[in-house]
Amino acid sequence: MRWTSMLAIYVLFWAFSVFLVLPWGVRTTQEAGGDYVAGQAESAPHEFRLGRLAVRVTIVATLLFALFAANYHYGWVTPAMLDLFDRAAVYNAA
Repeated sequence: MRWTSMLAIYVLFWAFSVFLVLPWGVRTTQEAGGDYVAGQAESAPHEFRLGRLAVRVTIVATLLFALFAANYHYGWVTPAMLDLFDRAAVYNAA
């Protein structure tokens, strides 16, 4: 696999991981015991720490990408294993 392909796939894993990690450790203002700001939604997070989120996302994305790359190299799960409807047999019979 080329390094540019690996970089593009890593970026996709990173973007997916943002949505996976975003709700971890979120506390509302009520849960944190803080004061509401005028117009603030009750479900809004009390503090948003972009740096902490970026570190967590990078760790999760790197682990997921490492599993993907290892599977690509060693072939643990192949497309043939995921073919639930056995389409290869249908095309070969025709």
